[in-house]
Amino acid sequence: MIIRKIEPELPAKRKRVAAYARVSMDGESMSNSLAAQTDHFQKLISDNPEWDFAGIYADDGISGTQTVHRKEFLRMLDDCDAGKIDIILTKSISRFARNTISLLETVRHLKKIGVEVRFEREKLSTSEAKSEFLITILTSFAQEESRSISENVKWGIRRGFEKGKMNAFTLYGYRADHGTLKVVPEEAAVIRLIYENFLNGCTTAKTEKQLAEMGVKSYRGKHFSKDAIRQVLRQEKYTGCATLQKYYIENHITHRKRRNLGELPQYFVEQSHEAIIDREVFDEVQKEIKRRRELGIFASGAVVTNCFTSKIRCEKCGKNYRRYKKVYKDGTEFVRWRCSVKITHGEEFCDGRDITEDELKTACTKVLGSAEFNEDEFCKNVINISVTEQNALLFILADESQRVVEWG
Repeated sequence: MIIRKIEPELPAKRKRVAAYARVSMDGESMSNSLAAQTDHFQKLISDNPEWDFAGIYADDGISGTQTVHRKEFLRMLDDCDAGKIDIILTKSISRFARNTISLLETVRHLKKIGVEVRFEREKLSTSEAKSEFLITILTSFAQEESRSISENVKWGIRRGFEKGKMNAFTLYGYRADHGTLKVVPEEAAVIRLIYENFLNGCTTAKTEKQLAEMGVKSYRGKHFSKDAIRQVLRQEKYTGCATLQKYYIENHITHRKRRNLGELPQYFVEQSHEAIIDREVFDEVQKEIKRRRELGIFASGAVVTNCFTSKIRCEKCGKNYRRYKKVYKDGTEFVRWRCSVKITHGEEFCDGRDITEDELKTACTKVLGSAEFNEDEFCKNVINISVTEQNALLFILADESQRVVEWG
């Protein structure tokens, strides 16, 4: 009797294959490049009978030195973690990443969860034993190439600054025209309205509402917000002048934008383009901005204030207290002061203790040695009050002395 073992033969499991494509700059030629990469990989995967198409992930106009802004790249990694992909195809190491550390961390993670990455140009696969060493070397070259390109671009921009040339032209009220800014009349009228409103005492909230009623949209066609209005009021380019190199890019890895606080020279160019706002008007607005900032909440006539406004501080979170009034059904009122963070976000963010207005006035009379509370005397002698966690009020007085009063 002859017995022969027959090994089970399971059908070969088809690999789920995806592709990643990226271009680092916007533009028609770059868009065509991205479309060419996408078409190439789609055909390559579809033509292989052992592969199942698992999708194309493509980032358009995104730098390869960081992954945090590459939404499609991150979505692909999430799908890998979810077990939807077995193989990733990509054109080259530089398309996948130019940051050596980031690339190696990603490749090692994918390898750990059983996902292979194939780099077409370098003819490398992460499934090969020698791949990590070669990938490290080639990625270092790609990272150095990125640094060199970045330095060359920065050099060109800074030489342009020295000659008074702007490198940014996205600004409401203007459009770029052969390297300079040309006025858009209908938008210029809105700019003048914003400045006029501000000098006439209008708040940015009131101007925001007016622009919304007029149907005015921002440069990108969105709602004209209070923040956008504040930026308009501080933008010196509306006077026909330009301060160049206000900001700079930290480095080619992080691409973080930093305010220039003296690290690099700045250049002020007068009469660089047509003005929308007179210099005298702009200077008046800057003075008014400073005045309102110093007044704080008292600058707005729309906000009801009293002598305690902006003078009571929460020791726990550092924010000011706000007046909180409750009216009962019988018409009686109960007034207390409460931390603004507690009012806005709830006790889980700050549980600083409330204090009634009567308790505040009683504490003030003790500190000032008065028979009864007097607003004028309070405003003259008290700088601010801190509500501490020890059931005490810390008074900072005008003569720079301090007094502590227990309460509650």
